[in-house]
Amino acid sequence: MSDTPFARAVLRWFDRHGRKHLPWQQNINAYRVWLSEIMLQQTQVTTVIPYFERFMERFPTVEALAEAPVDEVLHLWTGLGYYARARNLHRCAQQVVSEHGGAFPRSVEALSDLPGIGRSTAGAIASIAYGEHAAILDGNVKRVLARHYAVPGWPGQTAVQNALWEYAEVNTPKRRVGDYTQAMMDLGATLCTRTRPQCDQCPVNDSCIARAQGNPTDYPGKKPKKDKPVKAVQFLMLRNPAGDILLQQRPPQGIWGGLWGFPELAREEDAQVHVQDHYGEVVDREIWDSYRHTFSHYHLDITPVLLQLAREPDRVGERAQTWYRLDRPEALGLAAPVKKLLQQLAELDPRALTAAE
Repeated sequence: MSDTPFARAVLRWFDRHGRKHLPWQQNINAYRVWLSEIMLQQTQVTTVIPYFERFMERFPTVEALAEAPVDEVLHLWTGLGYYARARNLHRCAQQVVSEHGGAFPRSVEALSDLPGIGRSTAGAIASIAYGEHAAILDGNVKRVLARHYAVPGWPGQTAVQNALWEYAEVNTPKRRVGDYTQAMMDLGATLCTRTRPQCDQCPVNDSCIARAQGNPTDYPGKKPKKDKPVKAVQFLMLRNPAGDILLQQRPPQGIWGGLWGFPELAREEDAQVHVQDHYGEVVDREIWDSYRHTFSHYHLDITPVLLQLAREPDRVGERAQTWYRLDRPEALGLAAPVKKLLQQLAELDPRALTAAE
């Protein structure tokens, strides 16, 4: 079976206009492809590049990543969001080393059995790293195919996703499959964009049904909207007499799983009373301005409260705890709001001011 006109046109465009100098497109191997694909999930290329380069410098091989403490992996991931990706990244590296001798499998089926690797990511690794005939269907490719074939509906629905997978499979060429995979991702990222598609420059615009209809941005269909619930919490920034801040490790599952953060308290509770009951005497308190942090499925309204303790308390509760030195920060995995607040606290730390002088 010969390659489709769609595939041939996309490859011709890639040869002339596609991006070929991204860090993960150099010295291609399965480890580099896998790392970049996980980072690029729901994250833009420009954001990923410095993270990818830092990871490759610190963990040049899958063995190095597997041997690292998960805290170090989460620390380097801080700011990329969707932290389950980082935990799965670490677990996957360990599994590749322990079960596959440090070599990623070649088949989509075997790759899909690894933590954090779905069908599309497996297809990208198999096609780009190994040249295997494997289709992909990431967010960019869904958009291109949904528009080209005018597939109605939200891709999160099974019937819509199945239809898009059929088009992805049909158009994946027998030869140059790795180039085609990168070309499709590139096409969606640079021309067939979400809000302002550059249809006049698209290599397959003459056969695009949505363009002929004059409504490309109607595809793919939007996810049914739900009002996001709002949760409110106080971040208790407990400072000991030396100026260190108490951090606790969050449970491994759930939002910010495995990361380090401040003790939390419901908004309606009295922070000073709670801290005096559980951590000891409070000699000063500052309530900072509240702000909103938005997740994919809810809003979190955060009120930071800085509480100065008269003395360092004994260990409280069952969670792992550490007193975080603002002038000599540890390499811990931190959620973005926690990292930002610690940076603000560091600016108030007299030890940091003394060091700067």
